[in-house]
Amino acid sequence: MWRRVALLSPMISSSSRSLPLNQAALGVKVGESFATDVNNPDERTLSPKEKAPFITFVLGGPGSGKGTQCEKIVETFGLQHLSAGDLLRREIALKNKNGAMILNLIKDGKIVPSEVTVKLIQKELESSDSCKFLIDGFPRTEENRVAFERIVGADPDVVLFFDCPEEEMVKRVLNRNQGRIDDNITTMKKRLKIFNALNRPVIDYYKNKGKLYTINAIGSVDDIFQHVLPIFNSFEQLKVSRHVNPKSPLGSILVENSS
Repeated sequence: MWRRVALLSPMISSSSRSLPLNQAALGVKVGESFATDVNNPDERTLSPKEKAPFITFVLGGPGSGKGTQCEKIVETFGLQHLSAGDLLRREIALKNKNGAMILNLIKDGKIVPSEVTVKLIQKELESSDSCKFLIDGFPRTEENRVAFERIVGADPDVVLFFDCPEEEMVKRVLNRNQGRIDDNITTMKKRLKIFNALNRPVIDYYKNKGKLYTINAIGSVDDIFQHVLPIFNSFEQLKVSRHVNPKSPLGSILVENSS
């Protein structure tokens, strides 16, 4: 189980889109914990679970393409992907007391309390062998954010916001043709209105803290990922292996970013 410790915030202006300050200059690495036991100061023996987790929140409206980008981030940098929706559905499938409570709330059209969702995320963080996490579509509200900080006791290192015009998101969702009854223009615009009302305070909060990276979500999947790559490559413990073909799309990006 990883220790709960305060993480360093990158000292940057989010409006400048600069990469995070190299915190090695401060004598520590991003995502590593400070010694909490004065009788055991040798941090070199810390296991991954004893280090502070590297946490990324991924935000974006329906049709912003964040799901596809999450797949590429996980594949490239080895983060463990967590989805609040998937965790809730899995809990329901277990048919235990907690799952029944969640199912009843959903059937009644009620919102699952933030504390319930956050505790499911916390359970995954503490039981996983990984110390690098990508949390997709969370936090959706300020209540989610506050509950996460209070219960988990950690801040995200990175908050990605995939910014996409409303017209483009509506077009993408309608073109999916997944048979969802709520995928029509009227209901899509309602979903986007709700997303903006609930998510905007969260986005503004992390922007003010210098943790937000806004990604232009227009373009091909690979073009968009080129904007994502240097963000994660700026963190030493997340840098992808340089043993790639420099002529490949990924290799050319790495060569360009390292020059």
